[in-house]
Amino acid sequence: MYAGGFVTDPARTGLRFNTKLAYGVGQAAEGIKAAAFTIFLLFYFNNVLGLGPVLTGAALMIALVFDAITDPLVGSWSDSLRHKWGRRHPLMYLSALPLAISFALVFNPPSGLGQVGLFLWLTGFSIATRAAMSLYFVPHLALGAELSNDYHERTSIVAFRTFFAYFGGGVLIFVAFVVFFQPTDLYKNGQLNPAGYPGFGVLFGGLMAVSVLLSAWGTHHCIPDLPKPADSQRFSLRGVWANTFSALGNKQFRMFFIGIVIYFVARGIEHVLLLHMGTYFWKLPTAQIKYIPLLALSGVLIGAPLWSVLGRRIEKKPMFLLGIIVFSVIVAGLPGAKMIGAYPGQDSPMYLGLLLGLSFVGGLAGAAALVAAGSMLADITDVHELQTGTRQEGIFFGVLAFAGKAASGLGSQLAGLGLKWADFPSKAEPGTVPESKVMMLGLVYGPGVLIVSFIAIAFLWRFDLDKQAHAKVRAELDRRAAEAKA
Repeated sequence: MYAGGFVTDPARTGLRFNTKLAYGVGQAAEGIKAAAFTIFLLFYFNNVLGLGPVLTGAALMIALVFDAITDPLVGSWSDSLRHKWGRRHPLMYLSALPLAISFALVFNPPSGLGQVGLFLWLTGFSIATRAAMSLYFVPHLALGAELSNDYHERTSIVAFRTFFAYFGGGVLIFVAFVVFFQPTDLYKNGQLNPAGYPGFGVLFGGLMAVSVLLSAWGTHHCIPDLPKPADSQRFSLRGVWANTFSALGNKQFRMFFIGIVIYFVARGIEHVLLLHMGTYFWKLPTAQIKYIPLLALSGVLIGAPLWSVLGRRIEKKPMFLLGIIVFSVIVAGLPGAKMIGAYPGQDSPMYLGLLLGLSFVGGLAGAAALVAAGSMLADITDVHELQTGTRQEGIFFGVLAFAGKAASGLGSQLAGLGLKWADFPSKAEPGTVPESKVMMLGLVYGPGVLIVSFIAIAFLWRFDLDKQAHAKVRAELDRRAAEAKA
């Protein structure tokens, strides 16, 4: 049976739709932040404000280093928190206002700042935004693993989360280009217009806060039925690192962790250079550039519920690996085909159509990896409970959240170094960059991403927690729980 929103009987999968909907809505905040930071932030400070690419990449990387502290710290704090609103919700509520303010400010630097001033502004408010997001994001991820013990129900929960993450990102991209970055007589490419970014920051900072509060309020009724911290669980700084190393001591998590970190590096390179590729490599006008990420996001939005259904017939690991392989081959194959002369010419109707169609397929495949990954990690927390006797979803998702952000930051730094290697000019007008430099940009974006992705696959291949193995873990945990009540 189940009460409120928490499935207490692993044989039942009756988690209410409105509970999963409320939970999923909260991921829109992370989707908005991720899309803004990966697609627009480096481009804004580098190509619009003129901050050097290495300094821009370094600022984003420094902010992510701070997540090495905040994500596991918040995860461990959340695991041990004793409050009338449970372990997760107090931190979720607390994060909303600072998240909105810091995000708005990062896109509103004062005029007249030089290179040092821009670097410090970007670094400081990127750190503040990421810290506020950690305060929400890590407990929210952990909450998703607690809502159900069921192997397939967890995939459905992650599908809701994935859908709204990319829905939030899609809304940001659409509104950004339609409202804030419209071409003008002065700026034929609207994303180069500095006047659009301040309002962009304020609007989406507010929308993130709304997303956070709706999710916290919509899942508040689940609190009485969620797991409580064990009597032995007490928060301490020393305990954070002990818990982190304990998590990494789990073989399943270790293989998953290393593989996903490397994969996130590839995704970081791909995301950060997306606008550069659309503007300079594919030589598309602003009106067409926006359709590339929107089609990819549409693929994820359709793919999330699709893979949730297919996940009842396909094991999580094959689904995960299939998504990574197809996504990576498409990312590398498109620019690779153009560089060797195998892609349609720019005057062909297939030029844009093929790019958009395969972007959609890449998003559809990427959804498989995203949905499977979150569900796989929830299963790993059960194995950890069996081995240690404590539930520590927070530390697992905290470590993974840090890994994803740090790896994405490393991807940003590598992208910045790639631009430096290509001697790619800042604030360049489309059509003025030498073709040799454009081709070097394509090499960083395409084959570079593919190589990194296949290194990730080598580690993820060793993950072997399937449905049957998880059923044995759950059976033993249920037996222990029954004995404890007897």
